[in-house]
Amino acid sequence: MKNRFLWIFIPVFLFSITGCGIYSFTGASISPDVKTVSIKYFPNNAPLVQATLSRKFTEALRDKFTSQTNLSMVPSNGDLNIEGEITGYSTEPVAIQSDQKAAQQRLKITINVRFTNKKDEKQNFETSFTRYEDYPSGLQLSAVEDGLIDKINDYLTQDVFNKAVVNW
Repeated sequence: MKNRFLWIFIPVFLFSITGCGIYSFTGASISPDVKTVSIKYFPNNAPLVQATLSRKFTEALRDKFTSQTNLSMVPSNGDLNIEGEITGYSTEPVAIQSDQKAAQQRLKITINVRFTNKKDEKQNFETSFTRYEDYPSGLQLSAVEDGLIDKINDYLTQDVFNKAVVNW
């Protein structure tokens, strides 16, 4: 009896989660008629420019969409279009100690994103996202910069992904 139940339950369960065509295990709710995404290069328009940030962020965002969805990446005019720019890249002291010295420094990156959905214009948006990572003030930024940028890019790409296709 138990085996018979499993033989009935498993196909029904699998059919039900794939039947509507908009559910995924990543949390994305993408309409079945959306097939492509285009993500334009994000130029670095921040007052302080880090040479590899534009390339790293754009690649990370493209990787997020190709690994977390079944959408095909196209150079332009996708069903979903993402474009924008890096508007902020800065460091600032945080956690000031009693001797007026900073115990921590903060690397902060801000991006502006424009998202358009050709299939559902109600989902279009333009918004800014800011993320940061702290590091000990005794370290030079150049020593930790690549790792901090990678972490911040992970957060920013997740923010853009969630706003665009998870509808958080």
